[in-house]
Amino acid sequence: MTDKTFLNWPFFEPQHRELAEKVQTWATDNIPALVANEHEALDQTCIDLMRGMAKAGITGYAVPASGGGALKKLDVRSLSIIRDVLGEHHALADFAFAMQGLGSGPISLFGNADQQTRYLNKVVSGKSMAAFALSEAEAGSDVAAMSTNAVKTDAGYILNGEKTWISNAGIANFYTVFARTGEAPGAKGISCFIVDADTVGFSVPERIDLVAPHPLGTLRFENCLIPHENLVGEAGRGFGIAMATLDVFRTTVAAAALGMARRAMDETLSYVSQRKLFGGVLADLQLVQGKLSDMALAIDSSALLVYRSAWTKDCVADRVTREAAMAKLHATESAQLVVDAAVQLHGGKGVTRGHIIESLYRDVRALRIYEGASEVQQVIIARQALANFSGRG
Repeated sequence: MTDKTFLNWPFFEPQHRELAEKVQTWATDNIPALVANEHEALDQTCIDLMRGMAKAGITGYAVPASGGGALKKLDVRSLSIIRDVLGEHHALADFAFAMQGLGSGPISLFGNADQQTRYLNKVVSGKSMAAFALSEAEAGSDVAAMSTNAVKTDAGYILNGEKTWISNAGIANFYTVFARTGEAPGAKGISCFIVDADTVGFSVPERIDLVAPHPLGTLRFENCLIPHENLVGEAGRGFGIAMATLDVFRTTVAAAALGMARRAMDETLSYVSQRKLFGGVLADLQLVQGKLSDMALAIDSSALLVYRSAWTKDCVADRVTREAAMAKLHATESAQLVVDAAVQLHGGKGVTRGHIIESLYRDVRALRIYEGASEVQQVIIARQALANFSGRG
């Protein structure tokens, strides 16, 4: 991380600066070796990255102290700093950490003491990988349209349906799954369950290959018996659990995008300062300087929105729906523009497979879609603005 000046902003405390240095050192020393075989052994690479971060104490920030974590509660500034740094180093490292947090997020925020003891301690130690199962083929942005259902019986809940676009599908040890339980229509009749990977009737019928590969697939539930004790929170409150979880981790998606943009900027500054052209270097050209200016502005404005949202969640408000939506929308869209500019300035190298800029170009694209597409964030921001305006009337 070349630019560390943002760590001096009033959003942060000394422990956040220490954490940034710790993660930076670990990433520099360990990630290159851990990802050496990522193309031949994708699943194992993700597992090795997760275990490496567990050994270094980084996964301890993905859960609260009640589940063996490093801090009393989830600290969004810490989560964002970690993803900012990891995103700058390697997308798979960021992915591995993010899924430990998001997948176990409902348990961290709403799980009882027994659930936290059974599942979160293994997340911290690297003995278990987590996954978050919300999306369906016909229910992505419209969560209330989900059809996966769970019927309550004396023995437990009988779960049936499919989830798709699920990260860590096939390698997770447990999944936090959202299903319709019918207490009320629409979003009010959804509940959250912990589903162990060895549950009878559970399968992963399909793995999905992406432009920037990571473990992703479809989950199938066929008469899966889920014990009553694996219900997270109250029945019928699953939609609120999902939204509260995303309220925490949506800001961290923006942080990952910020890290990728920082890497693209650093690589570009190095390249244009050395690339000889017309008797000088590429950086001498005013058109190039204009692009560099736009990139720098996009990065700093994204950082301000990301860490405002994180600070607000940690220190001011229980919910940061508006701030998180702004951070994710701006940081992911801006990162796409920064990386695209980096590709352009690198010329042929920028589209050469295996080059860091080409990798970033593939890696950054999905961030504008998952955990709420950019268009969804626009709707959220507009509705919040209208609500605030109406409230003043």
